[in-house]
Amino acid sequence: HPDRPSRESRGYNNKWRKVRAAYLRKHPLCVKCMADGKFVAATVVDHVIPHRGDAALMWDKSNWQALCKHCHDCKTGNEDSRPEYHY
Repeated sequence: HPDRPSRESRGYNNKWRKVRAAYLRKHPLCVKCMADGKFVAATVVDHVIPHRGDAALMWDKSNWQALCKHCHDCKTGNEDSRPEYHY
């Protein structure tokens, strides 16, 4: 999204990178693909409810899910196209 702030300014800093790596080690498979009976490596820690700058949602592990890039891109594309999506 062209008007979207940088990853760093949205909270994806070194602390996030470390937490993300640890989460993916514990949750190595895409949950959406597994629901379809496929075993695909997860590469993204997705926020189930987009945090949109809300630190509580950003760091709430119960709001995270492991996804492959394809599933994350599909989910994010759907969220980004909604009119209430703002940065």
